[in-house]
Amino acid sequence: MRVLIVEDEARIAEILEGALEKAGFVVDAVSSCADAREAFSLNPYDIAILDLGLPDRDGISLLDEVRSTGNPIPILVLTARDAVEDRVIGLDAGADDYLVKPFAMVELIARAKALLRRPGSALGTKLSAGNLVFDSIGRDVQIDGHLLSLARREAAILEHLLRRLDRVVPKAVLEEKLYGIDDELESNAIPVHIHHLRRKLMEAGATAEIHTVRGIGYILTEAKS
Repeated sequence: MRVLIVEDEARIAEILEGALEKAGFVVDAVSSCADAREAFSLNPYDIAILDLGLPDRDGISLLDEVRSTGNPIPILVLTARDAVEDRVIGLDAGADDYLVKPFAMVELIARAKALLRRPGSALGTKLSAGNLVFDSIGRDVQIDGHLLSLARREAAILEHLLRRLDRVVPKAVLEEKLYGIDDELESNAIPVHIHHLRRKLMEAGATAEIHTVRGIGYILTEAKS
């Protein structure tokens, strides 16, 4: 899952970025409405975390702008404004949830995942193919009930392939979902991750197989008996 953090307090942004990456998110962080507007125009985000006290404009105006374009992305407002009227203004402007600073990081992550589990959003609780089960909340992968250890990006690739089971996932889509704005991306990064993931699945006896569609991307299918 790819998240955009819009927060001008560098220390808070840094803490958010570290915690969300540890929870399995790909994170981009910007510090102004102008940078957020550009990020929204360039990248397909699954969720956004928005501070309201930004240096160039009030975050509410950005929220209004995003909703006016018809963008349905879940937006969690994160702010020091704790008055009931402020919460009402934020929710009426299109926020999906509202969390007041100071906050507990575990609660923020739980709220973000809850938003992503809403109908039509990015997260389903469990995904499966053959004897493989992926818990998108706990980030656990099991083959025949046995845990399979995967690197963070291997798990992210598997999740995207499972969500499009029997459909081709373009390589470019995986690159967009797995790498943030500041991440270095080598041309063979996705093929290398796919190679390791495919090997681990085969060694664990998975009955789901990853196939390469040359020049396009990858597809996950259940093995034919």
